[in-house]
Amino acid sequence: MSSEGSFNELVHEPIRLRICGLLRAVDELDFAVLRDTLGISDAALSKHLKVLATAGFVTSKKIASEARADARRLTWLRLTDVGRGVFDDHIRALRKIAAGTDAFA
Repeated sequence: MSSEGSFNELVHEPIRLRICGLLRAVDELDFAVLRDTLGISDAALSKHLKVLATAGFVTSKKIASEARADARRLTWLRLTDVGRGVFDDHIRALRKIAAGTDAFA
């Protein structure tokens, strides 16, 4: 983690930036809630989550739903410690850019 901030192209993609922002605010979030909040399809969300997971920024776990009698499982998502650090660094870099104190570094 850099106190200066570090711009991250992978996180900066608009949907992934929103995913990271939403996950940063909570311990974990249900896939369906994230999908509905973003207003995107299951497939689109899965694609972005795969990119973030491959980079080590997001993890998921499947848990049986206590509210249902069938075997349906819910997918819970969370930012990893690395993901939180990268997101925080990216936000610091964006703030510097917005303030005009730094170009893309």
